[in-house]
Amino acid sequence: MTLELSGVVPLATIDDARAADVLADGLVAGGLPVLEVALRNRYGMAAIERIAARGDVLVGAGTVLDREQLRRAIDLGATFIVAPGLDEEIVEAALAAGVPVLPGVMTPSDIQRGIRLGLDHLKLFPAGVAGGLGLISALAPVFPGVSFMPSGGVSAANLGEYLAHPAVFAASGSWIAAPARVTAGVEAVAQAAREAAALQAETDLGVKR
Repeated sequence: MTLELSGVVPLATIDDARAADVLADGLVAGGLPVLEVALRNRYGMAAIERIAARGDVLVGAGTVLDREQLRRAIDLGATFIVAPGLDEEIVEAALAAGVPVLPGVMTPSDIQRGIRLGLDHLKLFPAGVAGGLGLISALAPVFPGVSFMPSGGVSAANLGEYLAHPAVFAASGSWIAAPARVTAGVEAVAQAAREAAALQAETDLGVKR
């Protein structure tokens, strides 16, 4: 299966239909039509279904903690799965369903477990607390075939540094979908998305250190 994620992956905990629509409209208008919906409240599944039905946003399920959540999210239209930790059952079930999965890792042992499961793209979480770029730089030479998506502590201020790292294929963060921005409306989300997409483009044009 092909993992379509790269660059910036906005992350959101969505509370209602209006927020789902504002986020989706803003991300499309801002040229960043991808969203990880965190399953941290009871509206998460409905948000995935609502956004997936549009057809213009690549939507995935985040904070997936068990196989039942995984199954429901896929049935509702999630095209990728993100988990906070490395749960073999979740990984195996996602792979069996043909859906890309990014389990969270933080230690060399976690990464080795992921490799044994056939994964070479992993979420580094919580990146900021665990050591950020310093940790990625320490892990990359040991696991040269693995690429990371840092999440947790990623912001507009450090996004460029993360994306410039050769072992980083994507970076996940919630600033684009912050509640205050969603309340402000579609254009506020679109502007943050444009800025992130522009930084991503600059990184793509440059040479990773």
